[in-house]
Amino acid sequence: MKNEQPPGAHGATAGWTTRRWLRVSVAVTLTVLTVLGALGTWAMTRTSQLTDQIVDRRGPALTNAVRLEAALVNQETGVRGYGLSGRRDFLEPYTRGVTDEKEALRQLDALLESDGAAEEELANVRELTLRWQSRIAVPIATAAPDRAVALTSARAQEGKATFDSLRRALATQQTHLADRRAAASSDLRQAMTLRNWTFTMIALLILLVAALAFEALRRGITGPLGRLGQTAREVAGGRFEQPITVTGPADLRQLGSDVESMRERLLKELEFSERSRRTLDEQAADLQRSNTELEQFAYVASHDLQEPLRKVSSFTQLLQRRYGGQLDERADQYIAFAVDGANRMQVLINDLLAFSRVGRVLNDHAEVDLDDVVARTLDNLSVTIEESGARITHDPLPKVVGDATQLGMLWQNLLSNSIKFRRPDRSPEVRITVRDTGDGLREFAVTDNGIGIEPEFQEKVFVLFQRLHTREAYPGTGIGLAMCKKVVEFHGGTIRIDPGHTGGTRVVFTLPVERSATADDAREAHP
Repeated sequence: MKNEQPPGAHGATAGWTTRRWLRVSVAVTLTVLTVLGALGTWAMTRTSQLTDQIVDRRGPALTNAVRLEAALVNQETGVRGYGLSGRRDFLEPYTRGVTDEKEALRQLDALLESDGAAEEELANVRELTLRWQSRIAVPIATAAPDRAVALTSARAQEGKATFDSLRRALATQQTHLADRRAAASSDLRQAMTLRNWTFTMIALLILLVAALAFEALRRGITGPLGRLGQTAREVAGGRFEQPITVTGPADLRQLGSDVESMRERLLKELEFSERSRRTLDEQAADLQRSNTELEQFAYVASHDLQEPLRKVSSFTQLLQRRYGGQLDERADQYIAFAVDGANRMQVLINDLLAFSRVGRVLNDHAEVDLDDVVARTLDNLSVTIEESGARITHDPLPKVVGDATQLGMLWQNLLSNSIKFRRPDRSPEVRITVRDTGDGLREFAVTDNGIGIEPEFQEKVFVLFQRLHTREAYPGTGIGLAMCKKVVEFHGGTIRIDPGHTGGTRVVFTLPVERSATADDAREAHP
């Protein structure tokens, strides 16, 4: 047998089984997926962090820086309008700007926390704001209108210079905040690009692993299994000489070796079966010849032997009638012996002929009503029943599949035996019962109150010519129960003596209620 390694298997991997290949492949794949998954997780986390930084910190910080500048511009506008006109209603932008300034500074303090450079710039803005407010905005806003106008004129140059410094600080702050937001946006784009590439690689890797797994399964498992199955089907189809070839991992090659060993064993068994079949055919031919010779013997016995036997019986009986009492007593006894022997020989030949016919003739199997068969049997035995005072009862009997003539012989022998082997001190009582065994058979029991059969003889009574009593005590040829056994087995049933019954004899046998393979086999065994 040819055993090949899976593709790429050599050296240390030559003995790897399918399970080991799968474990290594899964382990490598999971390792690569874990690395890529970790990288993808990092990229997603990084992207989420940058997104949160832009949305929650950088963007709002720049917005509040612009809002702070607008608040301070409103303050400067309101103070300058009031200082030039002396009208209090011009202070409304200033008042609103103070409120907006406080809110913007509060937001910036929270957003720029832990950002050293941004906090320094915010501190510088706050310092310049306080300087401008303490020197210009607050004194003018709180002064009387005439005083505010004079104070504005006196501090015009100082106010302009201070506010310009503040605006430059605000512009620097906004520029730096915008740069930081742009840098964060650039980092976010890079992180998103890395994330997308990572997930693309994961998807490609999954597709590659799926393709490799499919190809590996095809070449390493399904392909070898398919070839093994094809070869096995060819062997099952009759090509027993076809060797089993298998490739793939070590366990599949071992499976192929086992199947090859089984094929070789089956081939040997088939060769042995073929030799046995030829032997059986020869034996069947010999059996057929033997059956033919038996039929010829039966023909001779029924015709050629019967005629001289009838002549012997007729002349001995004629001798007995004509010369009986004229010779001495011993001569009369000899003549009686000859007549009796001729009669018993004729009965024996007739019984042997009936026994030999079971299974060879009268085997027309059909549905048989046993109630009718038993009724005919009782009618045939009516004289014997009347003379012995026998009482025979039976359950309602079913219909069975069999040969009516042979079943009649069965009941004739069983019932006549129950009457014949009776006790001298009581009349025979015979009871026929039946029960369903649940497997397509009916079990019958013929129970009597006769002399019974000792346990050591309960098997022997079914042997041909087996007698337990002398002919003087109970007449007969010893063929009755042997014929019953042959009839029952020919119909696919079994027969036995119930060893647990006392006070007589109980014969138990089974018959099929429908045509069975066992009965067919039995008929084939008695062609």
